[in-house]
Amino acid sequence: MIGRLNGQLLEKQPPWVVIDVHGVGYEVEASMTTLLALPGVGESVSLYTHLSIRDDAHLLFGFARAQERALFRALIKVNGVGPKLALAILSGMEEAAFMRCVRDNDSKGLTRLPGVGKKTAERLIIEMRDRFPEWQDENTPLPMEAANGQGAPRDHLADAEAALVSLGYKLTEASKMLAELDPEQSTEALIKAALTRRMAG
Repeated sequence: MIGRLNGQLLEKQPPWVVIDVHGVGYEVEASMTTLLALPGVGESVSLYTHLSIRDDAHLLFGFARAQERALFRALIKVNGVGPKLALAILSGMEEAAFMRCVRDNDSKGLTRLPGVGKKTAERLIIEMRDRFPEWQDENTPLPMEAANGQGAPRDHLADAEAALVSLGYKLTEASKMLAELDPEQSTEALIKAALTRRMAG
């Protein structure tokens, strides 16, 4: 089991990053919360990881904090929730907000997340009540957005749209979420603003 990676951040293209650990490049999929907490490309990075082994692939998921990984592991134990949906939940809602939805039986709030319908929301509320690990303290600070590294010019709007689609949003919905946002912002900033707009709406 690979539990943690310490190395140099080689690539950052949401929702994927590549981390160089002693000459080996590990491709890691991460939530937007973790991506926003990462340093710039070329800098040192440390991520908690979860390795998912399937018949056709070994998938590595990365998290900025142990508490986020604990929530991810709790989520994938819920019937019908796989790693992709768990990442979408972590990307679209902060841990404290998720806890409030569970505690308040707020299934409507959870259905705003991509891939979460009414039945899934109700299942999350029922099954997650007894699965809050030690990270449940709402005073636990959440990661803040880090400065972005400098690199070649990119179409940040297109990258943000692709990242939202990979999280489970439809292309038309992703485009609508990004409409009227400043395209000069970084990809991470665009994603964060789009997700905030989606949850508020």
